[in-house]
Amino acid sequence: MLAAKLGYQAIGVRIEPAAPGSDFSPLVSDPTMLRETVRRIEDTGVPVFDVEIARLGADFRPERFAAFLEIAGKLKARAILVAGDDPDEARLTDSFAEFCRAAAPYGLTADLEFMPWTAVKNAKAALRIVTNAGEPNGRILVDALHAARSATTLDDVASLPRHLLSYAQLCDAPAGIPATDTELIHTARCARLLPGDGGIDLHGLVQALPNDLPLSLEVPNDEWLPKLGPEQWGRRALAGARRVVAEAAQRKAMA
Repeated sequence: MLAAKLGYQAIGVRIEPAAPGSDFSPLVSDPTMLRETVRRIEDTGVPVFDVEIARLGADFRPERFAAFLEIAGKLKARAILVAGDDPDEARLTDSFAEFCRAAAPYGLTADLEFMPWTAVKNAKAALRIVTNAGEPNGRILVDALHAARSATTLDDVASLPRHLLSYAQLCDAPAGIPATDTELIHTARCARLLPGDGGIDLHGLVQALPNDLPLSLEVPNDEWLPKLGPEQWGRRALAGARRVVAEAAQRKAMA
């Protein structure tokens, strides 16, 4: 309802936690919540674009994701955010390919997100895995925070093939790269800033991405979200993103 009110074109839903104990919507285990969610999607006309998160570790088994994929299908989502946690890249590539094949019957892409503290640390690693997996619904997900805080350049982003991209995520953060994984994870899950409020080169990133690529907002912030409330935070996030995209387009036109 709020997304429709604020003018968002789609939403993302976290149906599995990013880490034990973190927030998520228990749609897999709560049929009442699922029915209500589907009803609101139909009433507002605001679809689900992406769902998260599927973590692929060394113990990957496709059957563990059966219920997850079924719910994603019922939500009519288009993309699944995938994290790679297996340090054995050959095995992770095989697991990713198998996950892609499991997601395909539901019309879903599997979007491998590179994050500097995971086994897929940068855009080049994600490109290598997705390319070697060779599945038609395999994709790479570019998150502004991880692109800025990993060994990923704007040229790396610009060189990603368009057919391997479903969407990208925008947010902002202070300039610089924290020294520890703990600090990196804290910012990613608890302290992201709104687009334009930090030191990430969002203009450069947007220019490096395809003009027609859908953009998602991922801006969890444990301090400011409670202070401002979801509506005001969501309104400011959308306004900030639109401003950054417009400025990036203007700079590109003038270059």
